Amino acid sequence: MSGTTTTAPFVFTDAQKTDVRRFCGYPAYGAGASGFQGWRFFQAYGLMEFRLNNLSPAEGAVVVNYLTALYALESAVPQAGQNLDTDVAAVWTHNANEVRDRAALLDAWRRRLCAFLGLPPGPGLGTGGVRLVV
Repeated sequence: MSGTTTTAPFVFTDAQKTDVRRFCGYPAYGAGASGFQGWRFFQAYGLMEFRLNNLSPAEGAVVVNYLTALYALESAVPQAGQNLDTDVAAVWTHNANEVRDRAALLDAWRRRLCAFLGLPPGPGLGTGGVRLVV
């Protein structure tokens, strides 16, 4: 024996995989391999699927921590909309850029998840990738 041990890969739920895909900016996977999207048309998508199915338990735990932070950041963006009608209240002054700032923070954390997984941010993350100029 070589002395190395192998551990089973971390197993994500379907919901967690869906959230990793969407937080990384990739389109929905769908119910199967049919159709004109997914790993066959996005090389990075195939890499993401491979990584999600083969991360070590320690790496999987890091991704779960990212998801926990991203859920909180994502829910804070629409909640910030509750303050849009207030500009000044007593000594408290509303941050006029709160929604933009929260969305930027969310996107920064989404990019950090992509970096941890070794993936380029997907088209849904506003990467400015391919553009059509007319």
